[in-house]
Order: sequence, then C-alpha cells, then structure tokens
Amino acid sequence: MKKQYLLFLMMIFLLVVAGCSSNEQTKKPEGQKEVSEKKVELTISAAASLQDALNEIKANFEMKHSNIKVNYNFGASGALAQQITQGAPVDLFFSAAEDKFEKLVQDGLIDKSRETNLVGNELVLVVPKDTKKQINRFEDLTKTDKISIGTPETVPAGQYAKETLKRLNVWGDIERNVVYAKDVRQVLTYVETNNVNAGIVYKTDALISQKVNIAATAMENFHAPIIYPLGVIKNSPHPKEAQLLYEYLQNDISMKTYKKYGFKGLE
Repeated sequence: MKKQYLLFLMMIFLLVVAGCSSNEQTKKPEGQKEVSEKKVELTISAAASLQDALNEIKANFEMKHSNIKVNYNFGASGALAQQITQGAPVDLFFSAAEDKFEKLVQDGLIDKSRETNLVGNELVLVVPKDTKKQINRFEDLTKTDKISIGTPETVPAGQYAKETLKRLNVWGDIERNVVYAKDVRQVLTYVETNNVNAGIVYKTDALISQKVNIAATAMENFHAPIIYPLGVIKNSPHPKEAQLLYEYLQNDISMKTYKKYGFKGLE
C-alpha cells in the first residue's frame, strides 16, 4: 500500500515537471517579437516625374509595414501603360495622364473601385542656368537651335508641350529643331548638360535641379489638365497589400510629401 502511494506521488511529480517544461518552451523570451507576416513585394509603375516624392514615401511606408517591400518601375506613362496591357507583373499604376490610365480602366485592367485622381502639376519652360540666349517665354523658342520635349505619343509632358506650342502658333517653326526624349527626366538632363537650348518639363522636375532656370510657365488652358491618377491593377497577386499601399499613397503624410516636391492638390 505504501509502495502504491509512493508510486502515485512519483507520477504526479513527473506530470507537474513535464507541464512546467512544456509551458517554458511555449513561452516567448521577454522582449521577443511576434513572428512577422509573410514577406511580400509590390511593384508600382509610376510616371518618372513622381520619382523623388515616391522614394521618400516608400521609406516611410516600409517602416510602417516591414513585411512589404515596394519596387518602383519609373518611366513614361504611355510606355508603362503598354507594359501593363502586355501583362507586366504590376500591382499599382500611378500615371501622369488620364487618357493612358482610363484606357486601362476601360480594358478591365484597373479595378474601378480602387482608382482616384490624386495630384496635379504645371508645365514649364526650362533653360540652362548659364545660357546666353534670351529665352523668357515659349515664343522665344523660335530663336533656339535645339529644344527637347518628351515623345508626345508616350510621354504626357511631351503631349502637353506640343499642345501648348501649337496653341501659341510656334510648333510649325520649331518642329524641325525638336529633340525627343523617352521621359521628362531625360529632357531635364538634356537641358542640364547644354545638349539643347531649352526644354519643356513639369514644374516638379525643374524644382529638383540646380542647373536649370524656369523661364516661363504654360497657361493651364493651353493644354489638357495635368492630372495624376492612381489605381490598383485588378489581377494583382497581393490585393490586401496593394490596398494598404493604395491607401497610404493618399494619406495626409503622403499628400504633404507631394506638395513638398511641387505637386498640386486637386480641388
């Protein structure tokens, strides 16, 4: 009887020890973080003119969402839209032109419930800081040997530039001197390096350069409205994370960043 009692106590002791050991193993050491969510990479195709603002926003977003890595594909909006049409793996599209964007919406490639017109911009004439030529308005471009604009068919800024120059009745006089560029950043580079006498870019591009001066700003009614729409690609493989980024790009912090780089809010 005594042996049976001792055996019973021994079994109870072993069960208690085993339970404590199990609890210690499942308990997280103090200060240890929870296991993070699965890492996800998002790709956003965005107009080249958004580069500086979006790089700053990316840093803030990734600090808040450590499991999401954002990759940018910057370029001309028309070329980016073509890539999306051809099946490029993209999660969001941030365009510098409404027409290129709306075509994707109409084709069912952008989710209609997740699209918005976000910011605006202005079109400016820029010249090298050390230029000797007297270029103070768009009409003075008739005095230049070379002027650069983005390719109108694929670069919205180039399309707006052509519209403005036609409205001012100078396009016919300067067309033969136009040097076309793949995007506005290339136009800016041509002007900075004195490869051309002048260029037409967005105000936001001109503001980031220490090597150019703004000679003139185009009247808003001389070209189509410069509006930047943002949307989520319908077949994004990461819809939840894409939604998080879509919302973050519209929050107050992001809107202040756009304005910091010269973008305008839309009324």
